[in-house]
Amino acid sequence: MTFVTKLDFASGDRDVLVETVRELKETLERKGAECKGPHATPSERVTVPLYKNLAAGDEFSPWRYDVYRRSMEIHGADDIARDVVGLDFPDSIHVEVEVDRKKPLGHRRD
Repeated sequence: MTFVTKLDFASGDRDVLVETVRELKETLERKGAECKGPHATPSERVTVPLYKNLAAGDEFSPWRYDVYRRSMEIHGADDIARDVVGLDFPDSIHVEVEVDRKKPLGHRRD
């Protein structure tokens, strides 16, 4: 059975995100893991209201920022994928991990 580890990265700091994902891709390739990506998705504009007091009413201008996203997949190489999941990524990057189990084609379900 083959495992596919999906990694989704999100950050408001585009430069740190791009550099982190680039370094990760280079590391995976150097270790011989099959890696797809990184894939970029359009940035998302986030608007956060800011209030002068705890009660609604008086507001400052809203805080606006962009969230940048990248995704990657590691096929097989379970030991390498396990190591990647345990890495310490920069605090400015949010990482989500999903692991899917894939059965080879032609195998019957019991």
